[in-house]
Amino acid sequence: MREATKERKTAETDIRLRVRLDGTGRSDISSGVGFLDHMLTLFAKHGRFDLDLSCQGDTQVDDHHSVEDIGIALGEAFREAVGDKAGIRRYGDCLLPMDEALILSAVDLSGRAHLSYEFEARARKVGTFDVELAEEFWTAFSRAAALTLHIRQLAGRNAHHIIEGQFKSVARSLRTAVSVDEALGGEIPSTKGVL
Repeated sequence: MREATKERKTAETDIRLRVRLDGTGRSDISSGVGFLDHMLTLFAKHGRFDLDLSCQGDTQVDDHHSVEDIGIALGEAFREAVGDKAGIRRYGDCLLPMDEALILSAVDLSGRAHLSYEFEARARKVGTFDVELAEEFWTAFSRAAALTLHIRQLAGRNAHHIIEGQFKSVARSLRTAVSVDEALGGEIPSTKGVL
C-alpha cells in the first residue's frame, strides 16, 4: 500500500495529513480555508487519492501560512508514498476544460523540484481566497515532492474555474505519473537507475 502520514507543526500551523496513492478518491479535509478544502476534495477525487487532512492555522492573519504549509506537507507525503519510484510511469499530463477555462498540466517525478506556472485572472479573490495563493500552494508542493510541474492556463476568465481546473488537471497528471507500468517490471524509469 503506497501511503504516507505527515505531521507538520510550526508557530503558524498544526497539520496532520495522510495520503494513499492507490485509493478511491475519498477525502476528509478541514484546512481552515474553505476554498482550499474544495480544491483538495477535487484533487483527491480526480487523482483517485485518499486524503485525510486537518490544519489549525493562523488564518486570523491570512490564509497564506496554512495554504503554503499544506502544500509542503502534501508534497512530502507524495514523495514518501511513491517510494523509490520503481515501476512507475513517471510522467503524466492532462489537458482539462473547466467551462470557459482550459488548463494544461504536465508532471515529471524526476526528483528535481521545479514549477513553471502561467495564470492570469481578472479577479484577485475567490470568495475570501487570494488567487495568488494558488501559486504558493503549487510552489510548496512541487518543492517538497521534488517533482517538475508545469501548469498553463490556455483559456479562461473566471478565477474559480481556472484554479479548479488546475487542481483537477494536476491530480489527473499525478494519477498517471504515480501509476505502475507493468511493462517496466519494477525498473526505475531512468537511464540513471535512480530518481
